[in-house]
Amino acid sequence: MSTNVHRLPNRDTALKALYDEIGAKNMFPFWATSADVQNDEIKQLMATSRAVPFLWRCAEDIEPILNKAVELVTMDDSERRSLVLVNPGLAPKRATVSTMYTAYRLNDADEIMPPHKHSPSAVRFGLKGKGNFTGVDGENIVFGPGDLVLTPNDTWHNHGTVGGEQALNLSVLDFPLVETLNAVHFDHHYAEEVDGVMVPMKQQSERFPADYSQRIYGYGGLMPRFASKQSRGAGFSSPMFVYRWDMMRELLERHKDWEGDAHEALMVEYIDPTSGQPVFKTITFFVQMLRPGESTLPLRQTANLLVAPFEGTGHSIVDGQRFDWNAFDTLAVPGGSWCQHVNASDKDPVFLFVASDEPTQKKLDLYRKWGKTKDDAVVRLV
Repeated sequence: MSTNVHRLPNRDTALKALYDEIGAKNMFPFWATSADVQNDEIKQLMATSRAVPFLWRCAEDIEPILNKAVELVTMDDSERRSLVLVNPGLAPKRATVSTMYTAYRLNDADEIMPPHKHSPSAVRFGLKGKGNFTGVDGENIVFGPGDLVLTPNDTWHNHGTVGGEQALNLSVLDFPLVETLNAVHFDHHYAEEVDGVMVPMKQQSERFPADYSQRIYGYGGLMPRFASKQSRGAGFSSPMFVYRWDMMRELLERHKDWEGDAHEALMVEYIDPTSGQPVFKTITFFVQMLRPGESTLPLRQTANLLVAPFEGTGHSIVDGQRFDWNAFDTLAVPGGSWCQHVNASDKDPVFLFVASDEPTQKKLDLYRKWGKTKDDAVVRLV
């Protein structure tokens, strides 16, 4: 039969008609043909949208737009004044890498939005202003630069500012991952029981002291048994909803003379203090410290990364492309990319806030990690 097919005088015309029919019926022909013809199925299969390394600049590009938006877009127009970073390789999909997106949010003085909840897990990382506000499951959290606040899957929360000044923060969500799984849901109809009746509310009643997270969970290795037995959120994340920058910075500074890791320098992960696991089941977060003049060796991993410099200046080399960054920028490092970071200063350290989909990949046994030695040899790390 194979011989008869190749002897057809109109084979190319017949093949084109066959492919047109397959496409019209929303199917894909998964058989390989030679690479010099139009319908090379392997090339087509691999030509899906892929994230590319890309750098967004906060001071030059993001903040000027947000400042204009404060004047033009009020809370009556929208409850969110955020800019989502869209990877050029994935546009128009709202994704900064394939599984996560970063958004910058600027709230004007004393703006508070109503509560909502959603299936994507999210964090807020303070950049500017001492009055960033997030109420999470009845804990009213005011946070400043470097503080990390969780808004977990299916947990009521609201955002805004207090203290009479604007505040800027950075959000990271696993929205693209949850969207791919067709599991996105939002709820904006917040209500509380009053005298046996559910009453719509525009703000959550305070159920926990404002410093509950830090007071109860903020001592590594020590867990108060007298803590409230009330569940926190939907129970899908760390019960500690705020991680303060001064504790993270102090820990890293205390170890600044340690040798560190050649590929990651000094890196600390935010964890659930009750389990030692990442704060979410899908994504995790780190702070990475590069001491003055320090550079990391090239590292490649299957995990997708979002890297946001918080203090200092420097550059990263991703798949041979150099990206010079400053504080509050965001760098997309797609999974599978070779990446190394360089601290440009010989006097001051650099601190990088990093988000990763490593937990998802580990649960699926897909996570892999390689590094290059000083001699440029590739070694398996995980």
